[in-house]
Amino acid sequence: MASSIQSITQGIADITDPPLATEAGEGADFSSTLQTAVDQISNLQSDAQNKVAGLLSGDGEDIHSAMLAVEKANVSFEMMVQVRNRIVQAYQTISQMPF
Repeated sequence: MASSIQSITQGIADITDPPLATEAGEGADFSSTLQTAVDQISNLQSDAQNKVAGLLSGDGEDIHSAMLAVEKANVSFEMMVQVRNRIVQAYQTISQMPF
């Protein structure tokens, strides 16, 4: 159980940690960072779908691992929605600034 929680928190940390700059002033651009995070969340969701399908078809998947995969995908998706909301809020704030 502890290793499952640790893997979930590590997965979230991998998504939220910004990429390190390779040289002064250089780093991954925002769109590639965002695309990487979306790809990771998509992989978590497909893993959860596969585990649930395996559980339902009786392919030896246990309910514990299926539920963990579903919750990991759910938490990651909720975090992505909150990041999107913050991005939209920042865009709206910037667009309302007088120039």
